[in-house]
Amino acid sequence: MASKEGGRPRDKYDLPARADRIGPYLDGGIDRFVFDEFSEGYIERNRMHFMRGIPIPLEDAEARSLQSEGSLSIPHLCKNMAWIMGVSPRFPFSPVYAKFLRACMKDKAAGILIAMGNQAVAEGEMKKACVHFRAALCVAPRARDALYGYAIACREIYRKGGEAGYVANFKAEALEYFELTTEAHPDFPMGHYFLGYAYLNLGLYRKAYLAWKDYLGISDDDERRKEIEERASSLSVPMKIEQGCNDILSGKYQQGISVLEGYLKTKYKDWWPLYYYLGTAYKKVLDWDRAESMFKELLRRKPSHVEAMQELAAIYGMKGKPELYEKYTKKAAAVDSEGRSPSANAPQG
Repeated sequence: MASKEGGRPRDKYDLPARADRIGPYLDGGIDRFVFDEFSEGYIERNRMHFMRGIPIPLEDAEARSLQSEGSLSIPHLCKNMAWIMGVSPRFPFSPVYAKFLRACMKDKAAGILIAMGNQAVAEGEMKKACVHFRAALCVAPRARDALYGYAIACREIYRKGGEAGYVANFKAEALEYFELTTEAHPDFPMGHYFLGYAYLNLGLYRKAYLAWKDYLGISDDDERRKEIEERASSLSVPMKIEQGCNDILSGKYQQGISVLEGYLKTKYKDWWPLYYYLGTAYKKVLDWDRAESMFKELLRRKPSHVEAMQELAAIYGMKGKPELYEKYTKKAAAVDSEGRSPSANAPQG
């Protein structure tokens, strides 16, 4: 069994061992490099036996220089290795490249890469920042500013929008790395600050509240503390609604109904997942009329909601209304073929 560190399996911090969500979206892969190997003489002089037989990445100009002058720039070589690690941490030789950077730059390697990532953020080049921070994490997996900087860069990318899968992958990466930041460095306020917003964005109100409670326990930033105190205090009702939804998801249908029904005549009546969860619960307790009413109201607010159409078709099938069953079955199939609407199982708050 994997050993634990910070509440997570240790390999959670090992970037080359993780599935790579965002690598395919980063610019500039390894195809711009050619590969050579260190000479036996260089390996012996510098006692770098771990580099024997390891392909070293060179850009065309560096390869030509090596051919004509017989020498190359170690700083440029380190930069090339770092770029490959950042773009593709799962590249077979990334762990060896990380070892080479530590050997050449000692304890400064991660700091240099983090500084490059911060500079890219300052210049608005977020994908480039991701590459530098990922390289830093290959060298120093628990480095606070690399974990946090990477999460921030992913957050800035998904906030600019794009294709659904693209946004979802950067959003998931940002969330996970804010979590890792707070687990590895629980005394770092800004990790908790942004983790709270990440949870809020997913409609995870209880988790947002707890993250902000941690933030308020360690932050001395008066302006941000006031902001988060107001945010946290506003989550009282959303947390109750979230609990009602969770009750329904866990099979406590009557308990969930009793919580959620009370919000149908409040300002939260415009939150469309409320109707999805109540419709689901009514259907489970065989209250077909109320379930039908909830799913119809959901479709009034969100006309392309496939799950609501499917649920209505099932209800009309149970009620023995074949024409309505066929109507909603066909509508669901037509909309589903064009692309499904967001599921209420992940409410956006």
